[in-house]
Amino acid sequence: MGLLGRLLAGEITVKGSDTLVVLAQRWAETYMAGHPGTRIQVTGGGTGTGFAALQNQTTDICTASRRMKARELETCIRTFRKRPAEHAVAMDGLSVYVNPSNPVRELSLEDLREVFTGRITNWRDLGGADAPITLYSRESSSGTYEFFKDRVLSGRDFAPTTQTLQGTAQVIQAVGQDRQGIGYGGAAYGSGTKTLGIARTRGGMAVEPNEKTVHSGEYPVSRYLYCYVNPSTDRPEITDFLGWIRGPEGQSLVRDVGYYPLPVRRD
Repeated sequence: MGLLGRLLAGEITVKGSDTLVVLAQRWAETYMAGHPGTRIQVTGGGTGTGFAALQNQTTDICTASRRMKARELETCIRTFRKRPAEHAVAMDGLSVYVNPSNPVRELSLEDLREVFTGRITNWRDLGGADAPITLYSRESSSGTYEFFKDRVLSGRDFAPTTQTLQGTAQVIQAVGQDRQGIGYGGAAYGSGTKTLGIARTRGGMAVEPNEKTVHSGEYPVSRYLYCYVNPSTDRPEITDFLGWIRGPEGQSLVRDVGYYPLPVRRD
């Protein structure tokens, strides 16, 4: 459906982050139940795919698990002649998952960097069994992939042995079935795996992701999750939907799904 059709139908299209797709679907279902004049269509595909759709004006809202990069921002400004509107909508503790049978309980950021770049290849070097480490990662269009590469790998490339999967659910499934597996993803996806504590430095205190440690930044891999909108095509129903997401009902669903609501501002 084109832009004119969406305007007439009161339809909102949402596309982007697979990390956010389950939460975005819950938001859409709950909002439509109370606003029968609005229809909301949600699809994933990855943050990069969402940004491309926003630039091509084939989606109203792009969901993103990372902030827009400078080159993406420049493309949007050239296309829209305005800066895209950025809305923080939730928080996440990007989590590292291993198989429940794995005795390893915590790793440092340096450990993770060496594991995912291929410098450490055996669990015995991390206090585990004498067994090769199997790496699972998201695809390159994923905002979670880019966030992990930037924050944890310091921009280095993943090891060539890394197995790339299309979504966080697939990463979790693979790790849950592989005793030597390790992967990463949003905090809401950990069922059937074990979440590791993460320390900023080797020998430092490991911290697990929860609402308190994510809000405070104590958890080393905390992040905001976002929605981006083309201000040139913004409409009242989009503004109302985003306001509802950031309000009490929308934020209660954030916690229900397994992420963390936005911190309460105390001016």
